Amino acid sequence: MTNQCYSHSLMGISAALENIHALLSPIQDAESVNLHEALGRVLAQSCRAPFHLPAFPNSSMDGYAFNSADIKNTPFNLEQVGISWAGRPFTGELLAGQCVRIFTGAAVPAGADSVAMQEQVTCSEQIIHFPASIQAKHNIRYVGEDVRQDDNLLAAPKQLSAIDLGLLASAGIYEVRVIRKIRIAFFSTGDELSSIGSALAAGQIYDSNRYTLTALLNNPCYAVTDLGVIRDDKASIRTCLLAAAQCNDVIISTGGASVGDADFIKAILDEIGQVNFWKLAIKPGKPLAFGRIQGCHFFGLPGNPISVMATFQQIVTPALRQLTGLNNNTPLRFKAVCNSQLRKQAGRQEFQRGILSQTESGAFAVVSAGKQGSNILSASSRANCYIVLTREQTNVAAGTEVLVEPFSLFL
Repeated sequence: MTNQCYSHSLMGISAALENIHALLSPIQDAESVNLHEALGRVLAQSCRAPFHLPAFPNSSMDGYAFNSADIKNTPFNLEQVGISWAGRPFTGELLAGQCVRIFTGAAVPAGADSVAMQEQVTCSEQIIHFPASIQAKHNIRYVGEDVRQDDNLLAAPKQLSAIDLGLLASAGIYEVRVIRKIRIAFFSTGDELSSIGSALAAGQIYDSNRYTLTALLNNPCYAVTDLGVIRDDKASIRTCLLAAAQCNDVIISTGGASVGDADFIKAILDEIGQVNFWKLAIKPGKPLAFGRIQGCHFFGLPGNPISVMATFQQIVTPALRQLTGLNNNTPLRFKAVCNSQLRKQAGRQEFQRGILSQTESGAFAVVSAGKQGSNILSASSRANCYIVLTREQTNVAAGTEVLVEPFSLFL
């Protein structure tokens, strides 16, 4: 009898991601937001520079502005005839033999093409003494050195970072067009689930999955609705899914996706929507369903908490990024020496939880975070990476190089 957990007939994660990618189209609807609300949002429309950056030549140092024609092969003196402050420029024009005291960011006066750092010179009242080592045309930020007028400041689609907001602000842009938020509803299923704060009856557990998903979905690109816990009742789950599909782009459920008598997700999806795939050759997280209900995408995640975490990060996160127009969805992975012995059977790609570190020499090392059961939250709490093992791999001996994927990318 074939053990389905290790059957090569199950779809692999790469095929699942390709399946999803082919079926999802980025959201086109956009809205305008000001910069205070734009962090983390995805640009729907590229932004062009309304003027050169910098808009005028300015000093990159505190020092003295002068014309390089005054440089000698020996030390030389220039007369200070004024000061150029940041925001209060010197308005005259330098003549031969003259210089101007200048501060960082201040406009370089007409007639000057060089700035000497204040540490390089000495002063005798209004006479400034320059050494022979002074170099021409240094320490000036030139017009358009950063961005030329009409150049693309930021090209869509791009998820806006803090430095992006600073770039936009420097160009006087205070409002941008961004992709509207993805509307996402999620819920847990299970008669055994109890809300935190209530007493546990016999056989009950607290629902941790909704708290995990709430955190994972804490993203400025998402508008999220928590639908709570739906009991193991086919009619109730069906009603919930149909209602949620009317006003959301994505529905995510946890639990009820396996093959037990109380696991209804697959059957309901067959009745009211379309199942694109069900069950994957991954561990944790084999009983995962993906499909559509009317115009809404549906992800039926397993019920075990570590399976929820792993399948969300490996399957759902790339899909949500694609919906916002972001396609750079390949996670960062690299080699590290595994200093633990790892147990694995061939057949499924595994995402074991590990603790990644870097040695003094710069090499990466990883150890197992502990027990790898899909219900073991404590080991995952200690972990900071996945140890990614291929379908074909079996037990890993200590000292072997393995592929790791840091958790920090998901924060």
